[in-house]
Amino acid sequence: MKDEGKQRRRLATGTLARVAVFAALIAVMGLPGTLNVFGNAVPITLQTMGVMLAGAVLGAWRGALAVLVLYVLVAAGLPLLAGGRGGLGVFTGPSAGFLIGWLPGAAVTGWLVERAGRSPSVLQLFVASVAGGMGVIYLFGIPVQALVTGVSLSTAAGFTGLFLPGDLIKAALTAVVVRGVQRAYPDAVPAVHHERLSGGALTARCP
Repeated sequence: MKDEGKQRRRLATGTLARVAVFAALIAVMGLPGTLNVFGNAVPITLQTMGVMLAGAVLGAWRGALAVLVLYVLVAAGLPLLAGGRGGLGVFTGPSAGFLIGWLPGAAVTGWLVERAGRSPSVLQLFVASVAGGMGVIYLFGIPVQALVTGVSLSTAAGFTGLFLPGDLIKAALTAVVVRGVQRAYPDAVPAVHHERLSGGALTARCP
């Protein structure tokens, strides 16, 4: 029992460390800056790929927690968003909906990867990244952009359509990278990690 308690504490500490690492990863992916296309008020950034990665590697609640940690730091004024943005104002601008959508986006991505079991395929990871890292984020982002900028939903959706090629590439890269990481490090599979946390197969390995 004592050894099991130590193992659980060690796994919990590892969970917190992973959450912090992925919050930092999302922030780092903002360093290349932003790109505004055809006058769109919402910039293109690499940070949505960080959200996909967080969900796919950490799972639903840990992926969402990594985004929440980033939110807190950004709200405190740290310039962790692409283009050196930070402060409460970013949650009220044209891109606020997309930013808010990161949290449920990471959660949905992670939830779908968890449902894929102990050995998710590249296709399953791609579908999860598209559903959470694109679909969910767009669902939040488009209405808020329309509201803040005063354009119609169809116009806002048209602007968001400019993101599709790049976001599909991000989803594909996420799937390939995550599958490679999971093969090398089985605990990066959310389902395997849950087994370890619940005291299940502590030596589980992906096939």
